[in-house]
Amino acid sequence: MKFIISGGGTGGHIFPAVAIANEIRRREPAAEILFVGANGRMEMTRVPEAGYEIVGLDISGLQRRLTPQNLMFPVRVFRSVRKAGKLVEQFRPDAVVGVGGYASAPVLLAATSRGIPSLIQEQNSYAGLVNKLLARRVNKICVAYDDMEKFFPVDKLVLTGNPVRTEIARGNRADAQRFFGLDTTKKTLLVVGGSLGARTLNLATAAALGRLREAGVQLLWQTGKLYYPEAKEQAAPYAADNLQALEFIQRMDLAYAAADIVISRAGALSVSELCLTGKAAILVPSPNVAEDHQTKNALALVSKGAAVLITDEHAATRLYDETLRLLADPERQQQLSERVRKLARPDATTAIVDELFSLLKK
Repeated sequence: MKFIISGGGTGGHIFPAVAIANEIRRREPAAEILFVGANGRMEMTRVPEAGYEIVGLDISGLQRRLTPQNLMFPVRVFRSVRKAGKLVEQFRPDAVVGVGGYASAPVLLAATSRGIPSLIQEQNSYAGLVNKLLARRVNKICVAYDDMEKFFPVDKLVLTGNPVRTEIARGNRADAQRFFGLDTTKKTLLVVGGSLGARTLNLATAAALGRLREAGVQLLWQTGKLYYPEAKEQAAPYAADNLQALEFIQRMDLAYAAADIVISRAGALSVSELCLTGKAAILVPSPNVAEDHQTKNALALVSKGAAVLITDEHAATRLYDETLRLLADPERQQQLSERVRKLARPDATTAIVDELFSLLKK
């Protein structure tokens, strides 16, 4: 059996794609799986690290202002569609999966025009442009939130949840404290700004280092590659207090296990991981995303009393006041934890691959 999985651009697209590939391979060890991404984006390194072959298309989105890249956009689309068509004809997949991102559009256009079974997976509560455009062409649409019929044909919708590595919730707290060298008697705060980092969270955290030390709170602070050199310098005077700036946390299972509460952006993958791990969280949605979809992701939890929301514009003045209040309130932490855990869908990956294989049977 052969499958193409297309899309990417951010960890929120890539990690679900890899989870789907892993489940396909678990069921069909001899399956051939080819990823298609966008040249220059993080999938071109992350996917090979996960053990899969990837081919890049020369495609990107439109910029918000007039740039040379925008002038080349029609040419790049044409070339990408042509290359995707050749890939589909040469590889001859039994089915194609799109996970969002610009690279998924040419591949799914090529596949659906040839009658190849196709499925898209939408991670967010507000559907991405590419997935909305492809909705009427594909056979099945797997979503993570209710009320997605406002974006997609209702007869194609399946509520599955987002594919999340289930091992993310299996970390042991004692192992995690040893791994990060933490004091077992102190509270631990985890700050994650997504795979690329978040400027607002980093600025607010840097300004709060003194307050965290005074409160006796430990910190695991994933800064992202771009912000790491400065953050490392800012955290250096607090090393003895276990206020740690980290470029990227590979062992997120242990980071979640160590954390009493989490400060996070509200990307779809982050929200799904918080549900699965049952962590009390303060969400700071990024304003720099299409249709403000992170705020909509966050509100899906906040409306159920399962998370706290601080807007990006108020993060500098309010984020750490709220953080320290929550750290000092174990009862509220427990309440948030119980409510967010009820929203988890640990079998999401299995459900998506079930839908994919059912297309093949038809």
